[in-house]
Amino acid sequence: MYIAMNRFKVQNGSETAFEDVWKNRDSSLNEMKGFREFHLLRGPANEAEGYTLYASHTIWASQDDFVAWTKSENFRNAHKNAGSSKASYVGHPQFEGFSVVEGA
Repeated sequence: MYIAMNRFKVQNGSETAFEDVWKNRDSSLNEMKGFREFHLLRGPANEAEGYTLYASHTIWASQDDFVAWTKSENFRNAHKNAGSSKASYVGHPQFEGFSVVEGA
């Protein structure tokens, strides 16, 4: 199993716009071989630095399945308007990929 996460720092006041982009996107993840689950996670607000932390979290049968998704037409379509949302970011998204060593 492989877990792919992107962490986003969303400027205070842009949280609703950011969440709306995710809620209204057409990702076609369910059409992809090996896709298991998707979650958008809202983390803590960092008032001192002016952002709320978010993570997108997908679970795949294998890292190869995830890589195939990133090279697919579905991926390109799901991300084609990523930079045009009303949400304001602090820095760039940070990708983190994990191979599951042990799970329930």
